Amino acid sequence: MTQPAGLDGSRYRDRMAETENPESSDISKIVDTGNDRVRSARITINAPAADIFDLIAHPANHPLFDGSGTVTSSSFGPDRLTLGATFGMSMRIVVPYRMTNTVMEFDEGRLIAWRHIGGHRWRYELERVTDSSTLVTETFDGTTSRFPPSLRLMNAYENNTRSILKTLEELKRLAESAASNK
Repeated sequence: MTQPAGLDGSRYRDRMAETENPESSDISKIVDTGNDRVRSARITINAPAADIFDLIAHPANHPLFDGSGTVTSSSFGPDRLTLGATFGMSMRIVVPYRMTNTVMEFDEGRLIAWRHIGGHRWRYELERVTDSSTLVTETFDGTTSRFPPSLRLMNAYENNTRSILKTLEELKRLAESAASNK
């Protein structure tokens, strides 16, 4: 039986060795943040930044591009996120559970980040390349964690790096599909 790309770590290791050039790639690339508790990757998406941001700012869309496979649905909160908004996600890792998140960073069309009870953050930064092309960086930031050793015990840095790579590729597929239907 063949494993999907990335589950055995090969796709992740290959990306670690690649030269970073996000403007010419259809796949997400790992970014060296210089901090082992901050993991990032980026991808160029052929869609306007405002449209991509709108996809991310609507929690109901999160299961559509989640690369971890753990987000099952939006369980409560606003239709669209803003600074300070609280929203819930139904999740599943072995057993179902719910996670409450709070938006901690927000700059319309450019930046959104949220955290849950653990304190660590998931951040999206969007940089306009052209009117119809955007560089998107997703970051898992463990520097804000309330209990950093737990992230190492759960292998959160490696697991989230793999998930970020997949998430960005799903976000690209979703955003480019929506852009081509306009």
